[in-house]
Amino acid sequence: MKAAVFCKNTEICALRRKASGNMTQVIRPAEKRDAYRIAEILVFNYRLNFYPIFRDDAFYFDEMQVKSVAEDYLTDGEALQNTYVYDDGAVKGMIQISGDEIKKLFVEPVLQGSGIGEKLLNYAVESRGAAWLWALEKNERAIKFYRKHGFRLTDEKKLEDGTEAYLVRMER
Repeated sequence: MKAAVFCKNTEICALRRKASGNMTQVIRPAEKRDAYRIAEILVFNYRLNFYPIFRDDAFYFDEMQVKSVAEDYLTDGEALQNTYVYDDGAVKGMIQISGDEIKKLFVEPVLQGSGIGEKLLNYAVESRGAAWLWALEKNERAIKFYRKHGFRLTDEKKLEDGTEAYLVRMER
């Protein structure tokens, strides 16, 4: 499996990939042009991973739409500033980091298990100094993934806003 490369200037990276014929895996800062792709990844992951837990039709199928989530990213400059995408010619995953906290990490559902999440997580830890996160206690798959990559559960828990579900803190 190739290592992902971090690239600050996406235009130069695209030219390099095109010239070499190599679709190098790049982790780069998200840009406005990525908003709809990020939104697709988020919406489908939220429905697959969280709808079975919360069963809130109004939120997951009315309120949470690709267009509205993309517009949030387009209007909230801070969200894009703290978001990085995995791009090998198409955006296939994203991670959002705030200080040393991982806020979100999602991979296109059909590509989960292909190493993209691991590369995004390694980038966050090694290049951005990420050291901790909150995970939904009932999301056993996510907790297993983070444990496999060096995170451990702490004793700290808090309620997810507006729910009776707990978030658990994980640290490296």
